[in-house]
Amino acid sequence: MKKNILNEVIEIKHMAFAVEDIEKSLKFYKNFMGVSKDIEIEDMPKSRTRVAVFKIGEIEYQLCQSQDPEGRFSQWIKDRGQGGLHHICYVVKNLDESIQLMIKEGAKLRECKACKVVGNHPHPEGFIAFLDNEVDNIEVELMQIYTNDELEKYKSYKGI
Repeated sequence: MKKNILNEVIEIKHMAFAVEDIEKSLKFYKNFMGVSKDIEIEDMPKSRTRVAVFKIGEIEYQLCQSQDPEGRFSQWIKDRGQGGLHHICYVVKNLDESIQLMIKEGAKLRECKACKVVGNHPHPEGFIAFLDNEVDNIEVELMQIYTNDELEKYKSYKGI
């Protein structure tokens, strides 16, 4: 990292995988990777996505399948010819500062497909923004995790 940039990335929040058949993919993780048999698939009505969330070690995995043929994950698979690692969400200390530092270095922001918003905006677990700069065909999401007070204030964003 350049010395004139101090972007405080704290950790990886999650890795999201675009899948064509969420049941088949989840079965693999349950049968071969030791993921709990109790993990369930949730429907996210706003984004028209089915999601299975689980952890392996300290890393959260999200298996994501669009409910519509033209949905975000279906389109991503169509464009690349197969499913795979769609995006990595990095937790940052201060989202606004991180965005400004990255823009100064040439980054651009992308619309959040679920919310139709560009830049910093609330989501179920924190404030997020997507970069329009992919790294090796992997999208980059940034998140500033909510404080307890913010979590209560934005709890209505569940289900995105």
